[in-house]
Amino acid sequence: MICITLYHARLTSDQKELMVSTNLAEHIHQIRIIDTHEHLHREMKWVGEGPADVLADLFYAYIPADFIAAGADQHAVASLTDGSDPDVERRWVAVEQAWQAIRYTGYGEAVRIAAKELYNIDQITPSAIYGAQSKLESLRRPGQRLHLLREVARLDHVQIDDFLWSCVPDSSGPNFFFYDLSWNRFCSGDFDIAVLDEETGVTVRNLVTLRQSMEVLFEKYGSCAIAIKSQHAYNRTLCWEDRSNEDAERALQVWLADPKGRGEDARLCLGDWCWARGCELAAEYNLPFKLHTGYHAGNNAMPVQWIRTGNLCSLLTRYLDVKFVLMHAAYPYGDELIAITKHYSNVWADLCWAWSINPYSSMEFVQKFIHGAPINKLFGFGGDTFWPTAAYAYSLQARKWLGRALETQVSNGDLAEGEAMDVATRLLRGNQIECFDLSRM
Repeated sequence: MICITLYHARLTSDQKELMVSTNLAEHIHQIRIIDTHEHLHREMKWVGEGPADVLADLFYAYIPADFIAAGADQHAVASLTDGSDPDVERRWVAVEQAWQAIRYTGYGEAVRIAAKELYNIDQITPSAIYGAQSKLESLRRPGQRLHLLREVARLDHVQIDDFLWSCVPDSSGPNFFFYDLSWNRFCSGDFDIAVLDEETGVTVRNLVTLRQSMEVLFEKYGSCAIAIKSQHAYNRTLCWEDRSNEDAERALQVWLADPKGRGEDARLCLGDWCWARGCELAAEYNLPFKLHTGYHAGNNAMPVQWIRTGNLCSLLTRYLDVKFVLMHAAYPYGDELIAITKHYSNVWADLCWAWSINPYSSMEFVQKFIHGAPINKLFGFGGDTFWPTAAYAYSLQARKWLGRALETQVSNGDLAEGEAMDVATRLLRGNQIECFDLSRM
């Protein structure tokens, strides 16, 4: 023991920092992450309808938006992921210049991680894409989706929003793939009444029957759901008002009489009323309510006044018995989210998707959160992706940048190495175990 102490005393500061970095990085690598947010397609779709070639896999989902923002032709970007077109060289050359402009963004980094770690591609070229095709084909075999996520990515389980009420377990991994009960269309005030009637067996004629149909949804799926989820910040403000039954009834009747003739005020009124009922059912079933906050995917349509977490304060205050999970680090309004998480006992913040949106901002968010809010109120990862290959790459990206954030805290003397390891464990699995009722799954 004395010899070890003397040896460490002779280490330079750089050597000590490297040792801490190595130990912390290995600890983060070994953690089995609880992934709080994906949109993963089910096994059958991955195997039968997954990406036809490696270009279609690497550049699916979010990265096309960066291409468009960089000035790439929209038709060329669409062609890039069209695996039915065998001319890989033409598809790649058309966007290669724009790729050089976006390869260092968070989305671009995730593509480079996937290329390297999944397909052993250091530089994306047509020949490299052709050469990796057999690897993609092996990944799209039955069972490989689960293997990649559970064994290779080292995920404990994945929580999935597939935009549906139904939360029926995935037979390819019933103890691994958990589902959110979607409340998006209700919060938007724009749900399909005919589909709701068919799903619940309740004919919606008024607020009483609408509430009954919601209760039936929870009777059917509440016990197998991991959470409730809504991303209505894409189509309306996150501002919520407590609506009277009388006002909501009028809004519903106008809509039932003429679905296309309803005004925006009536839509928001009905949406707020439905949102409130979802909160009440969430409390009854002990389900956290996940809400999209912050950045919009896509291009050229992001009303920033809709997406701030501060818009939610009246809802958070009204439903203190509901666990609210505010997602995506509310980018670019991270400080506001930290303040709200610090203030409200019923709010958790989630870094899902945030690492790939902007890893530097997310790294800074983590460091600010550590010193600004209770550390048990932050979730560290969700890929927010559709294919398992992207979820794997995003998990590696999250481990890397979380490691950097915590290494900085250690090197600055703000955390000891053991404390940083404890924080990492909390962010990647411990906090989720405390918040979500995993015993129901």
